[in-house]
Amino acid sequence: MSYAASGRWIEHWDPEDPIAWEESGKRVARRNLWWSIVAEHVGFSVWLLWSALVVFLPQAGFAFSDDQRFWLLAVASLVGATVRLPYTFAVPRFGGRNWTVVSALLLLVPLALMALCVSDPGTPFWMFVVAAAASGLGGGNFASSMANISFFYPEREKGYALGLNAAGGNIGVSTVQLVVPAVVGLSLLGTGVGGVHLVNPALIWAVLALVAAAGAWLFMDNLSGARSDLRGQLGVAGNRQTWVMSLLYVGTFGSFIGYSGALPLLIQTQFPEVTGAYFAFLGPLVGSVFRPLGGWLADRVGGARVTLWTFVGLGLGVGAVLWSLDVHAFGPFLGAFLLLFVLTGIGNGSTYRMIPAIFRQQAGSAGGLAAARRNSAAAIGIVSAVGAFGGFFVQRAFGMSTAATGGIAAALVGFVVFYGLCVVVTWWCYLRRTLLVTRRASLAHASV
Repeated sequence: MSYAASGRWIEHWDPEDPIAWEESGKRVARRNLWWSIVAEHVGFSVWLLWSALVVFLPQAGFAFSDDQRFWLLAVASLVGATVRLPYTFAVPRFGGRNWTVVSALLLLVPLALMALCVSDPGTPFWMFVVAAAASGLGGGNFASSMANISFFYPEREKGYALGLNAAGGNIGVSTVQLVVPAVVGLSLLGTGVGGVHLVNPALIWAVLALVAAAGAWLFMDNLSGARSDLRGQLGVAGNRQTWVMSLLYVGTFGSFIGYSGALPLLIQTQFPEVTGAYFAFLGPLVGSVFRPLGGWLADRVGGARVTLWTFVGLGLGVGAVLWSLDVHAFGPFLGAFLLLFVLTGIGNGSTYRMIPAIFRQQAGSAGGLAAARRNSAAAIGIVSAVGAFGGFFVQRAFGMSTAATGGIAAALVGFVVFYGLCVVVTWWCYLRRTLLVTRRASLAHASV
């Protein structure tokens, strides 16, 4: 069997068929993966553009408080999490290729609103909130992209493929935080305000969104086998495992997106004497790079084991951040956050790998592997949506802690408690039974 190298719909797709996979399936899957990464990267960048822009708002004449600037980050995370559910369900309804084109073009809306807001220092705060909320559309691209790519790859390669796809999107955060400080100093459309040209990022990413839409239209495919009715997709909401994994993903991805959006502003508010905000891009960069490693490790030693130790490390990493604040040392502060980002990246990859594995184990009662793939894709959408809400809670925790105490220590203590809860949940739901079975087998062997 061979698959069409290009086209609109592929009628019969079976990545578990080794002959068809080697003949043409692998090539088709990779082509869709690479353009999915491009589109998701642009979407993620638009979602997190405000994380870099809020640092320059005071310089441009916008007298917003620290808590207001944290609100702009939080509302983007909130909307991005909310739209992930309909974006996931759009893939089986309209086709992965078709929806990638549409979702890339929709990014022009928040970019236009952003350009409008930053062009006038008299723009009221509520308009900034609307523009930041619209940027959440870019967060939805992640869910639809991950759901789509999960259909293309066989189980043995799914962890690495999903990790690579997610990393390509996640790295958009570091791209934004590296590029925006450089381009706001360029005069592309005349004189800026306060020496910065905050409209420039909106113009640049508008061009990239058009490139992503064109690439998806020309080079991606729709899979007929990925189609399912909405009722069938929503059926996974009744599966307990969907919500357990959602909680764990709040801890991993919620931390990643929350820390990514907040780090430039955290550096500016906690260490105003340094220009360290320009190093903020390193955090999401290492988190994105390490995400495929999490999927790779999960493929080999088990996603639950990797996830549990990730949460242990996150708790210790937050402790290191608290210590760096106590001694007011920027180097250790940045280093501790880089460790947190490495761990969130690994945890993101391992938790996502657990989802298809869980639903494949349930394939016998779910109607076979094809149904397991559809259920897994739907669960990925729900998990990614709930997990992204973690970004909202992280950023609001920082904002409220800063407003109430003048610092972020209270928020960090709350994060440590939550990571401890995730350790317990991971062990109880996924490792406890394995340990009991192993112990019983050992005792049975010893009694023979």
